[in-house]
Amino acid sequence: MPDFSLEMEVGAGEGAIVAGVDEAGRGPWAGPVVAAAVVLDMARLPRDLAAGIDDSKALTRAEREEIFAALKPYATIAVARAEVEEIDSINILQASLLAMRRAVRRLPVAPACVLVDGNIRPRLPRRIAARTVVGGDALSLSIAAASIVAKVTRDRLMLWHARRHRGYGWETNVGYGTREHRLALDRLGLTPLHRRSFRPIWERLEPAQLTLDLNAETEEAPDGTVFDALSETTDSALTPRDS
Repeated sequence: MPDFSLEMEVGAGEGAIVAGVDEAGRGPWAGPVVAAAVVLDMARLPRDLAAGIDDSKALTRAEREEIFAALKPYATIAVARAEVEEIDSINILQASLLAMRRAVRRLPVAPACVLVDGNIRPRLPRRIAARTVVGGDALSLSIAAASIVAKVTRDRLMLWHARRHRGYGWETNVGYGTREHRLALDRLGLTPLHRRSFRPIWERLEPAQLTLDLNAETEEAPDGTVFDALSETTDSALTPRDS
């Protein structure tokens, strides 16, 4: 189970601000990739809440929603995304790192160190140290919390899009390549939210469409109406596209 050992190693015990960073949505065929940066209040975080925080993939949707709501009084949170056209332009790995960088930059407090899930660090200001942690969402409470926030936020976003693009099952598969999603592609075709750089999608394009569709406009989600349970920082972080 994750704990604060890594946070303590990088200076949280001496008062340094440490943020955990993770993303959600690298694998889906549709929708943006979302990243979260979370600074937990280690002194005030209730033990029972800390005990429930885990890698988002190990939790049910209901458990993630419950933990996310409970986290807000004990965490400083920022969320950002990289859009579908950015994924198609720079690839999903670089888009994930871009979303992480945006999330860190939008924190209202400046972290001394960032714990990043994975083995590649995003480009950050020189004043911010970064440590990559493979499997970090199972080791660090801050990273695990970020994984939950990113996942909940992206799931809500895809639910909003599901109401506008019916038939693809996004309300349950959140853009992943399920059988339902594949059959819907065959029946309904592509939406602007489908990632043209992903093989199951570009295989469905005619050769003449490849260049045109990669430049197609994507659909913007609203600022805060879908994310009313998020903080003001989180809501506003979902619209700008600074690099």
